[in-house]
Amino acid sequence: MRARRYGREAALPTLLAAGLLLTACGTGEGGDADPEAAAEATVTDPLVTTYDGGLYVLDGRTLDVVEDIELEGFNRINPAGDDRHVFVSTSEGFRLLDAAVAETTDVLFEAEAPGHVVRHAGRTVLFADGTGEVTAFDTDALGAGHPEDVEVYTTEEAHHGVAVELEDGGLLVTLGNEEERVGAIVLDADREEIARSEDCPGVHGESAARGGVIAIGCEDGALIYRDGAFTKVEAPDDYGRIGNQAGSDHSTVILGDYKTDPDAELERPERVALIDTESAELSLVDLPSSYTFRSLGRGPEGEALVLGTDGALHVIDPEKGEITESVELIDPWEEPLEWQEPRPALFVRGDTAYVSDPATRAIHAVDLPTGEVTASVTLDEEPNELSGVAP
Repeated sequence: MRARRYGREAALPTLLAAGLLLTACGTGEGGDADPEAAAEATVTDPLVTTYDGGLYVLDGRTLDVVEDIELEGFNRINPAGDDRHVFVSTSEGFRLLDAAVAETTDVLFEAEAPGHVVRHAGRTVLFADGTGEVTAFDTDALGAGHPEDVEVYTTEEAHHGVAVELEDGGLLVTLGNEEERVGAIVLDADREEIARSEDCPGVHGESAARGGVIAIGCEDGALIYRDGAFTKVEAPDDYGRIGNQAGSDHSTVILGDYKTDPDAELERPERVALIDTESAELSLVDLPSSYTFRSLGRGPEGEALVLGTDGALHVIDPEKGEITESVELIDPWEEPLEWQEPRPALFVRGDTAYVSDPATRAIHAVDLPTGEVTASVTLDEEPNELSGVAP
């Protein structure tokens, strides 16, 4: 395994650095899949949902439960970036699940407080909130088990952050510490700083728009990186927080959540933000209900999708900023106070939107061009997070 290290740990002795990286990519307990060769896929378009004490792997077309995997603790899931793997964020770190054969693997990237998983430009990037360690590798390398060429960069201070590897090999990474997050920097392929902005209080989340433009959310709007420079997009309110976004290769517009009350125990917003990455302008769209951080998605043509607490999937034209359709799917619901508690979730892949309903323990598949429900399943446990292999 080859390793490249950058950041505040780059001065570590070579053998020590290599040893740390081998631990980060080393084997864990209970792995079943062969790390040297991928087994033949048996699950079609894998879908994965967590529940209290485990996760289900489902067939993405029929929604049949292929495997019920027991896994203690509160676990989060993200697409790894290819057509067969999902990362499960556990108390140990980022565990790789081969969803195509419905088995956990022995690939574990150890991490203190594993956070965001980002796929962009053929690279997968993991961010450990507890240490600020950023781990990047070729997405396709996961098919053979442990990635052979792994790059590790460590931020100056640990924080709840995110990093994105750019098409030219550069790295965009957030700035902050445990008390505050202020912005982001961009490093070139040699990991020399080429751009910086500290004009993004409370920076959170990322998304990519058409043309490889990257947007990150701020408490007063958003920050856009394009053509080698940052541009601030101001919110219409003094406090206009964008924390979660959804981008599309088919659109220059980013969909974001939008909150305006910094003192709320739990704000239930009824507007979403549309961030035009070409004009650097932000507009707001009124919704007939509130929504949550698991409610945002993008359709096959770049449509902006929002799963509302009214039980409907709202389709927004991102260019016009108008709701074009609302598809009633589940009963109305209310967001729980604790963010870890189950609530309906949206995951979009190609022409299909998957929607979970913890109240009925159900998951539905919706054909976006027609708005028809093509499959449904009732699970034994309440679904929580919902994801799958990458589109």
